[in-house]
Amino acid sequence: MKNMMFKNPAPGLLLLASLVLSIGLTSVHASPGAHGPNGEHLDQATAPNTAGLARLPDGSVNVPKLAQRRMGLRTIIAPETDASVTVQIPGRVIADPNASGQVQSAHGGRIETGPKGLPVAGQAVRQGEVLAWVRHHAEPYAQAAQQAQRTELRAAREVAEQRVKRLESLEGTVPRKDIETARIEARSLAERERSIGASLDAREALRAPVSGVIARADLKAGQIVESREVLVEVVDPARMLVEASTPNVQLGSQLDSANLVGLDGVKLQLIGAARALRDGVLPLTFKVLTADGAMLAVGQPVMVTAALKTRRKGIVLPAEAIVRSPSNETVVWIKSGSERYVPQPVQVQPLDSHTVLVTQGLAADNRVVVKGAALVAQIR
Repeated sequence: MKNMMFKNPAPGLLLLASLVLSIGLTSVHASPGAHGPNGEHLDQATAPNTAGLARLPDGSVNVPKLAQRRMGLRTIIAPETDASVTVQIPGRVIADPNASGQVQSAHGGRIETGPKGLPVAGQAVRQGEVLAWVRHHAEPYAQAAQQAQRTELRAAREVAEQRVKRLESLEGTVPRKDIETARIEARSLAERERSIGASLDAREALRAPVSGVIARADLKAGQIVESREVLVEVVDPARMLVEASTPNVQLGSQLDSANLVGLDGVKLQLIGAARALRDGVLPLTFKVLTADGAMLAVGQPVMVTAALKTRRKGIVLPAEAIVRSPSNETVVWIKSGSERYVPQPVQVQPLDSHTVLVTQGLAADNRVVVKGAALVAQIR
């Protein structure tokens, strides 16, 4: 009896089963307004990626041909070659002591404007040009003593001049040597009076020690300055030096060439290496061979890329081909297919401000992205 019931179910049971099945199938589709874990709308079909840019699960990216042209991607197959080993050492720009100078006051006093006004930073000056005046002032007691001495000398000079006139009126009756002695005494008193007067009204000229540009000026009208205080610094921008420091005392004998990082057209010529350490490092002095338009300021921190005489094998690439991965790893992008680019970790060392040497991570047959690598790295 039970077997007969299972084999021939009632029409009502069949209708109920079909209804449950239809409800289960419709529940698979999301209801209107449903959202996924990332906030996407589940009730809408996924919008197709019209550009086709996508990062694949293995870390590579897909870049369609049209997107490659828009991004301006360029690739090359760089052969392996020999290049000089380079090191980067910190430095700073200094003034050439043979083409720069400082303006100081010998005794101090009050600042007065020069023929062209007070100097300002950046102003071009010529050697010997008067930049300002320093009016000397003495202590009240010393100044009073000088004025009293000046008055005494004036009185003595007047007496001596009157004596000369009397003797000259008696010329022929008095010895000529007495007349000459009186004249000499009068001239001596006049010179002493002028010297005392000059010391009371003396002012010192502050002159440019060399021709060039004023790098620093600390002058104001009426300012009281002390002796040996640096008031103005003048440098020749065409003759600058770079002082770099390194803990390697043998580096000076190993250098072949050098340049400044990030400054196009600026080459360095090694003048010499010191023979004494300064704060645990060895100073190296370079002469700046500056191209037109390059601007350097005294005290400016710079990074020196020094090429050594030893050479190393590697692949030379433009510096813009090197980018950083999300994990801050140095990588280049290799084109592995018509639309596929793969990140490749590498080890590099800079050659100059525009090129680097890849020492590990690349093969000579890899097609490397040399233009637009930063744009490829931004694809997510």
